[in-house]
Amino acid sequence: VQLQASGGGLVQAGGFLKLSCAASGRPFSDYALGWFRQAPGKERVFVTAITWSGGATTYADSVKGRFTISRDNAKNTVYLQMNSLKPEDTAVYHCAARGSSGYAGRPDEYDHWGQGTEVTVSS
Repeated sequence: VQLQASGGGLVQAGGFLKLSCAASGRPFSDYALGWFRQAPGKERVFVTAITWSGGATTYADSVKGRFTISRDNAKNTVYLQMNSLKPEDTAVYHCAARGSSGYAGRPDEYDHWGQGTEVTVSS
């Protein structure tokens, strides 16, 4: 499956953005999906993930209550709604897919990656 993330940009602290990740290739519903982010000079870290059906989600503590992951299998798209953004949310955000129904929290558990979309939050 090929993934294409979009929706990043520059936003002030307290603002919001909605990222999208469109998939093509194998049936989208075969995959659990996740979002990771990588700040300059830092490792890629887990943000959130969703099961193949969308029935379960999980979040990193740093974004819990502010970010929401969702998916539309009919549109082959996963979304990340980001509210109450903070400067520490600044990073390149990557979507990822794993060939399993269940989600996972480590980058090496995902098989396919999008190219990333940059989010910058100014203070």
